[in-house]
This record gives sequence, C-alpha cells and structure tokens, in this order.
Amino acid sequence: MILKAFVMSVNPGMEDEYVKRHNPIWRELENVIKEHGVHFYAIFLHPETRQLFALAEIENEARWEAVAQTDVCKKWWAHMKEIMPSNPDNSPRSTNLREVFQLGKVANIVAGANQ
Repeated sequence: MILKAFVMSVNPGMEDEYVKRHNPIWRELENVIKEHGVHFYAIFLHPETRQLFALAEIENEARWEAVAQTDVCKKWWAHMKEIMPSNPDNSPRSTNLREVFQLGKVANIVAGANQ
C-alpha cells in the first residue's frame, strides 16, 4: 500500500458548504474511488487557515491517477469548483506532501476501528 498526503484549501466562508457536500459524498464517487484501489481516504479542515489535509491509502499510483479521468470525478470537480481554489480543468489546486515520519500503518488503524 502507498500512503498519499496532500493539501488543498477551501474558499473563505465556504467551510460549512464544503463539509455539507461531503456528508454524504456521492455514492457513485465513493464507488469509483474504492474500485480504483483506495482503501482509506480522509480529509481534515484547519479552521483558521481553511487548509484541507487529505490522507489516502492507495494500491498504486496509476489507479489513483485514473480516478481523475472518470466522468464522476470530473462532475464532482465541477460541483466543487466554486467553493475551492481550482485549476482550469476544475481539479482542486493541491500540493503533494512528502512523508517524513510514520508510526504504525493506516491499514492497521482502520482495521482496528472496524472491529
């Protein structure tokens, strides 16, 4: 498994709307994410900076990147572009983070939570 971490942000005043649109996330998007080998995906909001920290456990990079090519993902990006800084293709502006420390494994944490 590969652990991916990245940061995005939400536009000022749109924090509640961002949370609302993710609860629940579209079922078809959830299915596509899982079908592309994503075993865990969480997003955290920093309340003062509006920065979003995302963490995902994926099977491989190619399948992860393929999510972006699906119709449902493109539709989701179009749905979200008004509430987050976005690229010309509507994808959210994001910066990948480099792992510098890890204690334990996400899969172990998730498995423990499901017991």
